[in-house]
Amino acid sequence: MTAAEIDASTIAPLALAGTAKEVAKKLSNLSHGQVVAWVLPDSHEANATTIELIMGMAGLIQTTVAEQNEKTLVSLIEALALRTPPPAALLREAAMTARARNAVMQGASWLTASELAKIAGLSDNNPSAQPSKWKKNGLIFAISHNGIDYYPGYGLDPDQGYRPIKALKPIIDCFKSTRNGWGLAYWFGSANSYLGGKYPKDLLVSAPSKVLAAAADEMEGVAHG
Repeated sequence: MTAAEIDASTIAPLALAGTAKEVAKKLSNLSHGQVVAWVLPDSHEANATTIELIMGMAGLIQTTVAEQNEKTLVSLIEALALRTPPPAALLREAAMTARARNAVMQGASWLTASELAKIAGLSDNNPSAQPSKWKKNGLIFAISHNGIDYYPGYGLDPDQGYRPIKALKPIIDCFKSTRNGWGLAYWFGSANSYLGGKYPKDLLVSAPSKVLAAAADEMEGVAHG
């Protein structure tokens, strides 16, 4: 391509007006590209100038559309991406919580309402009704995992038809709603210094009064900060 040649790929849409010979001369410098010719009768010379002006705006329109598309793409990316990256402390906290929850779930048997209803011989019509009532009345607690309530097997008394252990309610009451289901699960499933390093969940049947005393000691420590 000579210096006089015009690369159509590097310019905006080009509008040319004039006689056929004049336009042909101008097109001789065009190296490649697509050409659309609009032939007007000689009496429309004024219209040719108007058309040239209109076509000349095509470059501006193309540039404007390209800029608008780029802005739209950037806006979509920003909307789909996180506005700010999560702080490192939050990531560490999430990882610690996940490990703690896994330890809780692996350290005991947990039953869904349907499973609890089955072993307790409850109604099949609405298996979650009675377990939910027990939880509401503070007779037992549950942890929520993936939108499903799970009840602790250690909170059920097999000698009483797998009803909640009677010693469980005063212990739950002792925490006075300061702990949710997961908070209670952490406490019952953690080594307790008041109990000589034993887990509260393991002493619910053999030493319920000691577990209650440990809960009271825990709350007293919280109260005194």
